[in-house]
Amino acid sequence: METRGNSLASVTGTDGTKRRVCYFYEPEVGNYYYGQGHPMKPHRIRMTHALLYHYGLLDRMQVIRPVPARDRDLCRFHADDYVAFLRAVTPETQHDQLRALRRFNVVDDSPVFDGLFTFCQTYAGASVGAAVKLNHQHHDIAINWAGGLHHAKRCEASGFCYVNDIVLAILELLKMHERVLYVDIDIHHGDGVEEAFYTTDRVMTVSFHKFGDYFPGTGDIHDTGFGKGKDYAVNVPLDIGMDDDSYESLFKPIVSKVMEVFRPGAVVLQCGADSLSGDRLGCFNLSVKGHAECVRYMRSFNVPLLLVGGGGYTIRNVARCWCYETGVALGIEIDDKVPPNEYQGYFAPDYTLHFAASNMENKNSRQSLDDIRTRILDNVSKLQHAPSVQFQERPLDTEFPEEDEDQQDENERYDSDSDSEMDDPSPVDETSRPPAKNTQNIRAEKDFVENGVKDQESRKLAAECVKGVEVMGEEMPSCSKTSGIESMEIDEPSNMKVKEDKHAAP
Repeated sequence: METRGNSLASVTGTDGTKRRVCYFYEPEVGNYYYGQGHPMKPHRIRMTHALLYHYGLLDRMQVIRPVPARDRDLCRFHADDYVAFLRAVTPETQHDQLRALRRFNVVDDSPVFDGLFTFCQTYAGASVGAAVKLNHQHHDIAINWAGGLHHAKRCEASGFCYVNDIVLAILELLKMHERVLYVDIDIHHGDGVEEAFYTTDRVMTVSFHKFGDYFPGTGDIHDTGFGKGKDYAVNVPLDIGMDDDSYESLFKPIVSKVMEVFRPGAVVLQCGADSLSGDRLGCFNLSVKGHAECVRYMRSFNVPLLLVGGGGYTIRNVARCWCYETGVALGIEIDDKVPPNEYQGYFAPDYTLHFAASNMENKNSRQSLDDIRTRILDNVSKLQHAPSVQFQERPLDTEFPEEDEDQQDENERYDSDSDSEMDDPSPVDETSRPPAKNTQNIRAEKDFVENGVKDQESRKLAAECVKGVEVMGEEMPSCSKTSGIESMEIDEPSNMKVKEDKHAAP
């Protein structure tokens, strides 16, 4: 198939150096359905994949079908009783487990739906598998658009997220790298990831998000970490209407300083597309190119990079964005004209990849942006350069018997008819899916926090909920005294040479 695009270097004058890219995709991911009217639609992953296919981008990277994460993989971060609950609960049995539903917060915006646990296994397995690929230095960039569910906590679901695949992937990367940087450009604060690593200096979290009366309500500029993690959590609180220029004026100088001081061995970039203009739940005003500029900039550091998805609720724009950002990862500037595909109607009437931002007011004044940038740069500049850890024998990689889709027949790699029951290529209202079995009345992500923004003391308590995680020698208590989980620790990297993948049956 002819590839529709040119090198980034020739088109934009930026870093167009070729990168080895792998892309994780499960063909069944688009079949999962949160329920009637729910804004989170896994269907958007299938739409993204269709665009990648028709643009010819699948031929430019290794396509891998992920192996589902096992219970023990999920329990590297999550409580075993929580994982056992996710495995057991179904729409038919949930009414007999109301207490557990409340305990684990699997209610309202994080409902029980058919195939819930398999869905979690799929996207988590892809992110961990992507981290393994980067650790083995087989690829420079790994992509999992089904991942990025950054709100999930160790013991509970939150904000459409059940399993925190990002935390699991970072734990895998820490087996090889002394330091890992996490950057989050979702409109919502990356609270679950920040909380997991709030007391360590081996992971720095940087989140650019809407702050105020907005879900999840955390992410104040004063929330900077605790203990050895003090100043290793960076929060960039923003107001509505953020446009490309305003966003870039913060993103590039802050990330540049973080890269200079922290010197990570690997980077995880959460590319939540709800920060795009016109998002159903968002209130920023970024264009696809403005959003993708963050990917382009992180790519330019030539550090192992894991790209994951996240939010994004106007699904035609999510597909546009992640398709374009896949091209950026590959060093290809793809055509604006969307090629004919089975979802063509979604992109009417212009049938283009890029769309105009709105004329909404940008409530982020230049002075406020300058103040935020100055404060954060000052804080980061005061950090000890590149904290180190003692090398030890390298822990074993998480073992997944991967299925390389590049070795499959082309017709098996992409089946345009596999979604005929779920997907309508004509223009649709994204809330108009037919009712699913046992549908539930759910609400979208909360735009307020009932008890206000957490102060520093409550942030400490939140960090302690990461049960038994030994972070740089500090052991934290369990958030579930009855869970019986063995203490989990962040593995220190090794100076041992990385060996080839060893596959074991799950």
